[in-house]
Amino acid sequence: MDTRIAIALLHCFLFTTLVQSAPVSSPSALPPAFREAAERAKTLVEKILGDIPAVHAAAITTEGLTLSGSMQTSNLQMMVTSLGIPPAPVLKPLSERFSLDTCVQRMLAGGQLYQGLLGVLSDRLGGLKDLRADLRDLLTHITKMKEAAQLSSPDQNQILDLDPLDDTFKLQVAAHVTLTRLRSFCHDLIRSLRAAAAYRL
Repeated sequence: MDTRIAIALLHCFLFTTLVQSAPVSSPSALPPAFREAAERAKTLVEKILGDIPAVHAAAITTEGLTLSGSMQTSNLQMMVTSLGIPPAPVLKPLSERFSLDTCVQRMLAGGQLYQGLLGVLSDRLGGLKDLRADLRDLLTHITKMKEAAQLSSPDQNQILDLDPLDDTFKLQVAAHVTLTRLRSFCHDLIRSLRAAAAYRL
């Protein structure tokens, strides 16, 4: 066999061997501190979900405002709009278009929103302070997630511009809407926290 051909074949063989034996890079897991904070946050969200029905029953005394019922009357819908209660940020499944950074940023923004709303309402309505304290602790855990993963999402404290709650009915509706939306946001939070805990970079 020609020496040049033999050398070329040897080079091909060595290259193929190196390619086959080279380690394949696999996605890396997030730091244990991130997963630990996510699990603690999820446990706290589950507690908040469990507490909301009792809090609602104690705070909301207006007939027709129940967690299981829907607000059908146009007058009530118009009042909800006029109160100016902002919706929580939307949480979506993690993907290339919805990054972990964005997800954690929206978790924080939503928690801050409801903590702020409960702060306004608890000045006029009893039974909401414990729930607000749980949200404060939840924000601490989510912040730890952000720090552990070294995410760059900025803190966003939303300024609440609510319509004056100058009568009992408005106050009751505002509290009802806040608790109902908080419950929905918590369900989304649990799904997002589960996905975040299992996420790989």
